[in-house]
Amino acid sequence: MNNQAYLFLIFSLNGFIIGVLFDFFRILRKSFKTSDIATYIEDILFWILTGITILYTIFVFNNGEIRLYMSFGIMIGVTLYMLILSKYIIKVSVYIMNTMKKTFLYIIKIIFCPFKIIYKVLKRIFLKPISFVFINIRKNMTKIYNVFEINTKKMKEFIIKPKNKVKN
Repeated sequence: MNNQAYLFLIFSLNGFIIGVLFDFFRILRKSFKTSDIATYIEDILFWILTGITILYTIFVFNNGEIRLYMSFGIMIGVTLYMLILSKYIIKVSVYIMNTMKKTFLYIIKIIFCPFKIIYKVLKRIFLKPISFVFINIRKNMTKIYNVFEINTKKMKEFIIKPKNKVKN
């Protein structure tokens, strides 16, 4: 009986750990936008890790024997974790992750600031003259096209226009 109570506590703790693992993936999903494929991979990874945790605990603490009270212990551990701690751990962890993400993006922005300035300078030096040339070429081609179109219309009018007949 004493051994069963000990095992029940071990598997309740195991359920608690599974709840923490579940929240870890929930925190990742709330902190970072993930695609459907990434979500599927995370779910598969969660179940693999959960299975490994349960099997490891069964083999280490109960010599591979499966008992019904182990399942109840896991369910009670997960339920207690979800009811008592999950909400708070998620809030705090998401806040920490978002703060770290903002800090990291700010540091990256500071690191890339000189490169951005160099890019703007090089853009002014090299791209402005090139764009100036292309803009002028486009303007001149538009003028040439318009003149050609006007001349084409005049030629059509001249050729198609019937000759005036003189009446006697």
